[in-house]
Amino acid sequence: MRHLLSTEDLDLHNAIRILDTAEEMAAVGEREVKKLPALRGRTVVNLFFEDSTRTRISFEAAAKRLSADVINFAAKGSSVSKGESLKDTAQTLAAMGADAVVIRHWASGAPHRLAATDWIDAAVINAGDGTHEHPTQALLDAFTMRRHWSKLAGTPSAGADLKGMRVAIAGDVLHSRVARSNVWLLRTLGAEVTLVAPPTLLPVGVEKWPCAVSFDLDETLARGVDAMMMLRVQGERMNASFFPTTREYSRRWGFDDNRLRALDSLGLKDTIIMHPGPMNRGLEISAAAADSPRSTVLAQVRNGVSVRMAALYLLLSGENREPAAAAVSASAAASAAASSAASAAHAANPNLTYSHQESH
Repeated sequence: MRHLLSTEDLDLHNAIRILDTAEEMAAVGEREVKKLPALRGRTVVNLFFEDSTRTRISFEAAAKRLSADVINFAAKGSSVSKGESLKDTAQTLAAMGADAVVIRHWASGAPHRLAATDWIDAAVINAGDGTHEHPTQALLDAFTMRRHWSKLAGTPSAGADLKGMRVAIAGDVLHSRVARSNVWLLRTLGAEVTLVAPPTLLPVGVEKWPCAVSFDLDETLARGVDAMMMLRVQGERMNASFFPTTREYSRRWGFDDNRLRALDSLGLKDTIIMHPGPMNRGLEISAAAADSPRSTVLAQVRNGVSVRMAALYLLLSGENREPAAAAVSASAAASAAASSAASAAHAANPNLTYSHQESH
């Protein structure tokens, strides 16, 4: 795997591989020292042409936990505002020795363009391009669902897929790169996906996607769902009226308090509520739903760091790598061996340490 650009061309083997590696990285995050030396000496550039909080900080935290050097680039305040092209920006980063570029761009296809040209010889990770795709968001969503699904089954999540899981994705599908990436990935993992939205917020050709389509959220809930994902209404991308009023949208397609209570009356006691963030509380999701025990919003943010650590690790460590857990053990063993050797040398020659200090 050279780049991570899309979930549509991500096969089951690689999807499971990333999720399993993320499980190993999550274990690292629970330790007192949350760092691995896996990417020491590597440089990761966060190239963001759009605003971001969770994705940018998550990638930065992931790279730093792997001991990589991180360069944060924001279009605002850079030469992009002076008219610099993507090509010139990429070649500038290449000249600085970037090993991986995490790119978010307002234009759909920009990461693919960067990966397909010879502008830069680095791994490219798509952190969201226009209304096209957002693969790492879909991976962290799948990671969160897989943990929940495995917990219900009483089985380990490592190596598992999502076969039989019913997932509903509701909201602004038309402008959502998260919805697109989730449809492809969840289908690959074996889940049954249903998109729920008003007709005006569904893209042309959605009937060809590997999922069901519904216009009625209550009817979808009544049929039973294991995970309910709400999408943000992206007003900044709307240049027309896609629904009459926000009140009507919230009443018909928002996850309000009534629908939260309906989960219990429908017998859906294990259904989780998801949202990729940022949330428009009171519009697509109520405050009670967002803060309920069913909500996985904060778990998704936490899992995002693990998934992005896994993506960076796999892309920058080569195909023939040892498992992350083994790499941690090997690093600890090497440190212990070095310490033992130093102790033995000191016992043989007590003046060795003093002489070494004098030489510096």
